[in-house]
Amino acid sequence: MANEQTQTANLLQVQAATKAFGGRLLFDSVNFSINESEHVGVIGPNGAGKTSLFRILASELELDSGEIVTANHLRLGYLKQHDLWDLQEKAGSFLEKNSPMPLWELKRLGVGLDLKDHHFESRIQELSGGYRMRFKLLQLLGQSPNLMLLDEPTNYLDLETTLVLEEFLQTYQGSFLLISHDREFLRRTTDHILEIENQDVVKFNGNIDDYFEQKRVLREQLEKQALHQQAKRKHILDFAARFGAKASKARQVQSKLKSLQKMERVELKSLPVGAKIQMPNPPRCGRLTIEIKKASLGYANTAVLQQVDLKVEAGDRIGIVGFNGAGKSTLLKAIAKQIPPLEGEIRWGHQVEVAYFSQMVAEALDPNETVREALSSKAHPSLKDQEVLNLAGSLLFSGGDIEKPISVLSGGERARVALGQVLLGRAAVLLLDEPTNHLDFYTVEALTQALASYSGTLLCVSHDRGFIGRVASKIYEVRNRRVEVYPGNYDDYLWSLQRREVWEEAVTREDSGVKTITAEAPSPSNSVSAPSERERKKSRSLSFRQRESLKELERARRDLNKLTKEIERKIKSLESRLAELAGEFSERSGQAASSLSIEISASQRKLEELESEYLKHLNELEDVSSQIKALKAKAS
Repeated sequence: MANEQTQTANLLQVQAATKAFGGRLLFDSVNFSINESEHVGVIGPNGAGKTSLFRILASELELDSGEIVTANHLRLGYLKQHDLWDLQEKAGSFLEKNSPMPLWELKRLGVGLDLKDHHFESRIQELSGGYRMRFKLLQLLGQSPNLMLLDEPTNYLDLETTLVLEEFLQTYQGSFLLISHDREFLRRTTDHILEIENQDVVKFNGNIDDYFEQKRVLREQLEKQALHQQAKRKHILDFAARFGAKASKARQVQSKLKSLQKMERVELKSLPVGAKIQMPNPPRCGRLTIEIKKASLGYANTAVLQQVDLKVEAGDRIGIVGFNGAGKSTLLKAIAKQIPPLEGEIRWGHQVEVAYFSQMVAEALDPNETVREALSSKAHPSLKDQEVLNLAGSLLFSGGDIEKPISVLSGGERARVALGQVLLGRAAVLLLDEPTNHLDFYTVEALTQALASYSGTLLCVSHDRGFIGRVASKIYEVRNRRVEVYPGNYDDYLWSLQRREVWEEAVTREDSGVKTITAEAPSPSNSVSAPSERERKKSRSLSFRQRESLKELERARRDLNKLTKEIERKIKSLESRLAELAGEFSERSGQAASSLSIEISASQRKLEELESEYLKHLNELEDVSSQIKALKAKAS
């Protein structure tokens, strides 16, 4: 990387960068820049080069050509998908070894990530995936970066940690680049999108929704240009065919044909080819597909879940949520017959077959099989070869890709093969454990659409709120070794969660001796204590408005922070200039001194204006911060 003194707002510039990896061109002379305080989401198809770009920016990979110019004050931190832990080491010791910042200061920063003293004393192996991610982020913050590279930080995180990370990034004063396929997370945390596609990197202003709107408009413009160009080409060719034999028109025909040769074709590559998953219809089955009675589920006589009583009916679409380590995957494994119940029983309906997907299944694919062989081996006997090929194509395996051996596929490609196997099995019940991990943005969208219209039975574990919200019509919450059923969709579950938090806080306050109005604990089922539908709608609406208001206020706070910092820079610059002018004035006389006097007066007036503007925005910032605090207090 080259270093030079760049403008204050600029952290790095990528100039004419080209990189090939494994014989495939990733970037072809790309250019973009990252500025201070920018929150940038990075998206693109699997294999496009998102992680490779991060490794290049972190100086772990070299460019084939081009350069990266960085500001002198750039401090870059890189949060990778995978890190090697010493699982026996205490979290606090890990931080002391891997961060230049004192532990007491790291603990102060850890408050923002909801880390308590006992977490620092815990061994790494005792922490859930969510808390491990918090410590990885804290270790990164200990390096005091002003530009963070975050590679899929939400993978395998529970809802609680995702919300903690989301709130932290919303208020983060520095810049970051964030690779994620979670549309809701990107919507709430980013203000720019960096698209990696077709060997190019393009930066868009706005969040992920703004990006898709800009892409739609761009696509429409390109389509119009292509139609116009097609009509023009046809006109020229018709003219040449009609008048080519006439001597009087020969020069005109040649001129038009030359213009045709010079005409650059409009390429419609503004949007990638997206997967469109066509799921075979599931077989019909009885009303009751799965019944679990008084079951204890776990491993080696250690119960993870106890007293599980559940009935799954045909057509149910169930989202399974809960903290990391609570037992969500254990529940799916038991239903998939991967582990037997320690106590109680699990019954499956007559001739009900289940199909199970997890990352472990994807990693266990036979490396010697081709994509075609792996899909065909799991396809239902009633499906024809062409149906297998159609589904392979919908998962972006077409042409020569269908004959690739599993051993050369990326993690995302293997996940698509394993998903294809599940879908081709035509099972009555689909069990999906984190199906969106390692899928690109577009395949997640296609899978979401396919499952949202799926007529069979579905049980799905996912940390992706947008995905669960669109595919699930019922929620199972795994908590405190129990599984509770919440009728209704994910929004209904969040509403119930909010009421439960209010009730728990009321009980805590009463136990501590603070006088408060008592509340009855909310029930996940439709009990007598459940509120009216009107009350629920009202509460959900208010909650939504509060969240949207909070989002706007957080954005306003970031903008005001940027603005006040910029004004501070201008004030310091002007004060330095005034000091220089004062020194020059003392050495001048006559016309020169008069000219300097005019410039000094103008600079002093400008300084007064800047200071007045600075105070005004500080007051606005204080007001916005107070509103944010009040909203968060109300939401809690």
